[in-house]
Amino acid sequence: MNFNLATVAEVIADAIPDREAIVWRDRRLTYADVQDRTRRFANVLIDAGFGCHTPRAELADWESGQDHLGIYLFNGNEYLEAMLGAYKARLSPFNVNYRYVDEELIYLLNNASTRALIYASSLSEHVDSIRASVPSLELLIQVQDDDHPLLDGAVEYESLIAGADQKRPDLDWDPDDLYIIYTGGTTGMPKGVLWKQSDILIATLGGRRGGGNVIEKLDQYVERAVSGDRRHLPAPPFMHGAGHWTAFQAFNTGGTVVIQDNVSRFDADDVVSIIEREHVNNMLIVGDAFGRPLVDALRASGANCPSLKNLITGGAIMTANTKTELLELLPHVNIIDSVGSSETGGQASHVSTAKSGAATGRFTLTANNAVLSDDLSEILEPGHDGLGWWARTGNIPLGYLGDEAKTKETFPTVDGVRYSVPGDKVRLLPGNVLELHGRESVTINSGGEKIFAEEVEQAVKHHPAVLDTVVAGRPSERWGSEVVAIVQFREGQQASSEELLEECAKHIARYKLPKDFIFIDEVFRSPNGKADYKWAKTIVSGS
Repeated sequence: MNFNLATVAEVIADAIPDREAIVWRDRRLTYADVQDRTRRFANVLIDAGFGCHTPRAELADWESGQDHLGIYLFNGNEYLEAMLGAYKARLSPFNVNYRYVDEELIYLLNNASTRALIYASSLSEHVDSIRASVPSLELLIQVQDDDHPLLDGAVEYESLIAGADQKRPDLDWDPDDLYIIYTGGTTGMPKGVLWKQSDILIATLGGRRGGGNVIEKLDQYVERAVSGDRRHLPAPPFMHGAGHWTAFQAFNTGGTVVIQDNVSRFDADDVVSIIEREHVNNMLIVGDAFGRPLVDALRASGANCPSLKNLITGGAIMTANTKTELLELLPHVNIIDSVGSSETGGQASHVSTAKSGAATGRFTLTANNAVLSDDLSEILEPGHDGLGWWARTGNIPLGYLGDEAKTKETFPTVDGVRYSVPGDKVRLLPGNVLELHGRESVTINSGGEKIFAEEVEQAVKHHPAVLDTVVAGRPSERWGSEVVAIVQFREGQQASSEELLEECAKHIARYKLPKDFIFIDEVFRSPNGKADYKWAKTIVSGS
């Protein structure tokens, strides 16, 4: 059977009402609390006339028949409540990047035909400046996270739900209702990825058992939730997929979502203290951007985090050096590389332990995954020549909101099977081992050779003095485009360009080596830890 996210949430909350669902600062909300608050929010939206107006069967893959709620918030219980409450009202919520400037906000909210927006009061000046440019916008809901006054015409979130009906919404929750996630837009304009809720549930929100088998009965969700009681800390922002995916995996398995106190940035000291205080079992971070500060915080505090079992990293590469340092400090922990995207959900994982050692960049091809030829005409076999596209089939998205051409390009049919091909280039080695090279959209064509930015970044990070790096291409008369590495050193450490090149040459071919290095006090990244290649291009070009 297929299930709606609201349906699964309700049966689990009924089964474990007194278990903590969300812990944040001084707030401890049980499953019963969250059920009550999300029902109230849903009824507010329903009473305002929002919901589903066109059945899925009558729509093209790039169309939505539901109203859309923008979520313009920092991490907190309100973010997750807004998502779940919207699902219960049969709206489709979507993520709004809190770092966007007004022009980007206007584009995003209009692209999504946004009818309702829930936003943090600390972001209210942006909302006020763009609201007149979003004609579809009807309802503004303000979450007070500072002392900014309520905008004219807006309603305050806590007051709104306090006065709302607390009954379960009288709606039929359809498994075909949409889950929408907007891509980050670090290489182009953000795109709204449309999933059926039943598909995203199976693909990445806990709709499978540990062995990979799909859960087919609500009783099985309940059984697992009752017996499971793990505590999860998703460190990235919920406005990016990996962050709220971990939170919903926790909800759908009966776990507790623990949120760090500092929600404006990754605060490693804060995170370490919360892991120990709240006995966190699983934590999600993003590559070296989070891993290296975590190493420093663990060393400074002397904490050994005995409750922590799994340290999951996704969204950016964590180098073997960083993994080795973490495993020396936390030898009891599994470090799990998780690979996926907004268009695929989770695709593969790799586990490093103190016993097995640290490795990076290779995964095993699993069920529903394939490597497609460059022209998308065939499935490649292990040991093939050159690189291919990493693709996923099975439970995949419908398409991109309002974009028929991009939908057909990214979700092609090969040999009668529909795939999602988000843009990662890989080589399938003998034994079904995947060698991940990186995203095609951030390759650098230098002297006729394609060079993957992520591959060069990983090579630079092998030098112990390097804290962070982002690589981009710069126009060159000789090469067409040349590789430039922007480098941030660890505090109190330095290295010359020659020393960095010497280290890189141990890991990548000579033609891939950076032609120049730019040393900078801090590498700018998106809040989810991913490289911002738009920013990198402005730095290397000097514009």
